[in-house]
Amino acid sequence: EDGEEPGEAGSLLAGLREIAVERMAEAIRSVSIRQGVEVEDHALFAFGGAGPQHACAVAERLGVSTVLIPADAGLLSAWGLERARRQEQRVRQILAGLEGYPVERVWREMAVETGGALGVEEPEFRFIASLRLSGQEASLELECKDGRPEELPAAFEERYRGVFGYDPPADIPVELVRLRVVAEEQALEGRSETFVAEPETGPQLWQDHFSTCVLPHGWQSRRGDRGTLKLERIGTARASETAAASAVTAGLFRSRFEGILDSMGEALKRSALSTNIRERLDFSCALLDAKGRLVASAPHVPVHLGALGVCVRACCERLEMRPGQVVITNHPGWGGSHLPDVTLIAPVHDGRGGLIGFIANRAHHAEIGGMAPGSMPAAASCLEQEGVVIEPMTLVDEKGYHRETLEALLRESPYPSRRPTDNLADVEAQLAACRFGCEALGELVAVHGPEMVRHEISGIIDRSAGLMAAKLKDLAFSSSAAAALDDGAPLTVRIDVRNGGMKVDFSGSGPVQSGNLNATPAIVRSVLLYVLRLWLDEDVPLNEGLLEVVELELPGGMLNPAFDPDSSKAPAVVGGNVELSQRLADLLCGAFGLCADGPGTMNNFLFGNESFGYYETLGGGAGAGPGFDGVSGLQVHMTNTAVTDPEVLEHRYPVRVRHHGLRRGSGGGGEWRGGDGIVREVQFLSPLTVSFLTQRRRQGARGMKGGDGGARGGQWQVDLDGNEEELPGICTLEVAAGEIIRIETPGGGGWGCRPTHPNKSTDP
Repeated sequence: EDGEEPGEAGSLLAGLREIAVERMAEAIRSVSIRQGVEVEDHALFAFGGAGPQHACAVAERLGVSTVLIPADAGLLSAWGLERARRQEQRVRQILAGLEGYPVERVWREMAVETGGALGVEEPEFRFIASLRLSGQEASLELECKDGRPEELPAAFEERYRGVFGYDPPADIPVELVRLRVVAEEQALEGRSETFVAEPETGPQLWQDHFSTCVLPHGWQSRRGDRGTLKLERIGTARASETAAASAVTAGLFRSRFEGILDSMGEALKRSALSTNIRERLDFSCALLDAKGRLVASAPHVPVHLGALGVCVRACCERLEMRPGQVVITNHPGWGGSHLPDVTLIAPVHDGRGGLIGFIANRAHHAEIGGMAPGSMPAAASCLEQEGVVIEPMTLVDEKGYHRETLEALLRESPYPSRRPTDNLADVEAQLAACRFGCEALGELVAVHGPEMVRHEISGIIDRSAGLMAAKLKDLAFSSSAAAALDDGAPLTVRIDVRNGGMKVDFSGSGPVQSGNLNATPAIVRSVLLYVLRLWLDEDVPLNEGLLEVVELELPGGMLNPAFDPDSSKAPAVVGGNVELSQRLADLLCGAFGLCADGPGTMNNFLFGNESFGYYETLGGGAGAGPGFDGVSGLQVHMTNTAVTDPEVLEHRYPVRVRHHGLRRGSGGGGEWRGGDGIVREVQFLSPLTVSFLTQRRRQGARGMKGGDGGARGGQWQVDLDGNEEELPGICTLEVAAGEIIRIETPGGGGWGCRPTHPNKSTDP
């Protein structure tokens, strides 16, 4: 600062400080981009003993103009703790109808107890009630002033309308879940800080007993009357190169879009009724552009996400998408996957009615009718037998929510839903998620303008298409792969890369199946998009820009069946979504040389009776690849769901989980080992119908480059005398109370020949 030349040690220290400052700035910018926040619009807050030394240097690299340093910055945590308000609270679970319950009396009793525990004069009280519709799991918290509950019914209706976008059903009572009382010390009197008008300019150095502050050239400081330092850059400019600024803006918008979709998923999970959505997380949320192309998604279920673009475009051909409208469908001929997967689509418009894009979500309902509980019947030979078929229809428009129309369809179809009230509750949770997504995207449009938002949406597509084109530009190769399902039906693919383009041809795959192992083109595109994202190996969202320079050849057959308008004549497809998608992922990963086969199945396991259906998928072992072992006991490739916690499963259904663990040694060996599958044993406490829809029960996963194959899967019924019977991969059966089902899922294939050098661990 004084112009003297630093010595060697000083130069070294200065260099280290530059590195540290740059890393701090990069860390802050990285976090802000992930949160979708433009850091230049904020002040940098510096505290601790060393923070104020480097704050201005970090701010300069971030383009931030203002730094705030509180008084006694080195003691900030202790100071904040001393200033915090002490609090006591009590919670009482109620689980009773709101109407007629003595809420006020109970609140007063809790207030006496809470205030006494706090031990201060005249505490402040907050009175909070958690309410929900009878039968729901998630509740809404409402705070009542002065502990008078008369306002609760109207407040619940208003909050419900704000969350879900429609009035709560009048025929479902409101349940009081719990009451809470919070007692706090009186708030300390607060006041804003006033900064002295006359600034001091740098360079300056200030020290107190606990910290050091550096004010460099080009900065000025003002001290507040409560001791805070406000450091401001003189002649501040957001000096950023255009390309770098554009990349930062693109990163910010990507994070904003993905943040909206993450929050949509959380809203859906909180408000759903079924275990399948709330516990297993079998749902997906996505943003699509005005052309109906997938742009971004939350990290949900790949087999859902890649298919949503086809579904949105098909629905747009069928229906006019007006502002405020929400469309519902599960029809595989309109871009659906299988009937349990119900899709909601909502267009988002700007203030002038111009289309910005679409918000969509897809959720797997555990029960939607069909020949067997859980809506995945093994013996189905046509679409109608798999459950309630919902062709694209308007669910919400300017006239409101057409609940009665949907309910009639659920109850009056040839194979109606066993739990239509659950379906309606989950659809309404999907509606709430769509409403949240539309409002959040609308807020981005209001803040940044419709053209900016459209530009950043299309930018994701364009950047991804550009990255794929750049990868293909100098490549020329052909590759092919073939496999067979457990019933012998062939799957084949040929990949040709020439002249900057790619052709993926599934000619030679099997004809339309008489059973349910038929996939829709939307599913095939979904798998291809997922594998291309892996092959590209770039940090871009899963989006349809990756398919811009890819030609997909899909002849008629099990991967492209025709759908008769009469669902009793349309092919069954429920296994195509869950099982063919997994086998296609293995096929394409092998053709691209990415990894050995994974489990090749979602290990679908269902049980129920005429009053309920339960569904879960089970993980397996991932295939190994060049330089990595396969993971064990996880969902792989096209599925990304969780397994229901045993406590929840046993609480809600008449079953007991006897065992759940890794199937040691089921992964294939090699230089890199395949992952192990799992073993799950479930005992039934009452007679139920059980269904399985699985693959890799006849032959296990294949290894690559000399690696060993993984163990095949299997399932067994254990009767009351302990006798075991192995079950087919696709079947429906009756079980008695006390009987056990044991499931062993497949392991993944190994990669490369076994190592001959010592000390190479083969422990999975």
